Amino acid sequence: MEVIDLAWWKLGLAALLILALAATSHLSRLGITRSLLTAAVRTVIQLALIALVLEALFASSAFYWIALMALIMLLVAGREVVARQGRKLKGWWAFGIGTGAMFVSSFTVTVLALIVVIGPDPWYAPQYAIPLLGMMLGNNLTGVSLALDRLNESAWRQRLVIENRLMLGQTWQQALEDIRRDAMRSGMMPSINAMAAAGIVSLPGMMTGQILAGSSPAVAVKYQILVMLIITAGTGFGAVMAVSWGSRRLFDERERLRLDRLVKP
Repeated sequence: MEVIDLAWWKLGLAALLILALAATSHLSRLGITRSLLTAAVRTVIQLALIALVLEALFASSAFYWIALMALIMLLVAGREVVARQGRKLKGWWAFGIGTGAMFVSSFTVTVLALIVVIGPDPWYAPQYAIPLLGMMLGNNLTGVSLALDRLNESAWRQRLVIENRLMLGQTWQQALEDIRRDAMRSGMMPSINAMAAAGIVSLPGMMTGQILAGSSPAVAVKYQILVMLIITAGTGFGAVMAVSWGSRRLFDERERLRLDRLVKP
């Protein structure tokens, strides 16, 4: 089946819905009109630019260009992790811990899926590698940022409880055990909910896109199952690593709680 192209003026008709929503929010004094319009404009510009970049990348297929694109995606995702935290570690720690966790989890799982499961030739073929990595980083970003935000905020709110546990002789791992477990659960929950609702409540984006592009539903479903499984695995491992590294940073070498290392929101 031939894919139906969309003219830009037709996308403009869809944009009228955003303008209507912006007008409604302005009249209702919701305070989100400017951010809504800014986000819509950024979406159009960013996606139009990335389309040009991907077309050039697909035409080249050189490994170093793909690696550079992956690095840029990782760094931007790391910045977004920092931006989404209320209380975050001072200095480069907030960026480094979040970016490091996403790098290890997202890149490891993506490379494993490309080489072992999909098997394109070459294994870094951009039409497979870049979309998979983008979905991994996007979901991992949410999981890691939620986990770190919950960790830091809970440690701040329960600082007296943590210090009392330390005075009673518990190690920093024991004193922070409940908070760490809750933070990891918060980071994993969006991916778990997405898996539980897939196919019944919602049709995931990749599956929908493949069907619109003419792929058979059976093939689209297989790819969607793969994507959701690796996204959940990557997000889970990323949240676990980020919480483990971030919680260690909250204590010094003598296992004293150091909340002065957090930036006030």
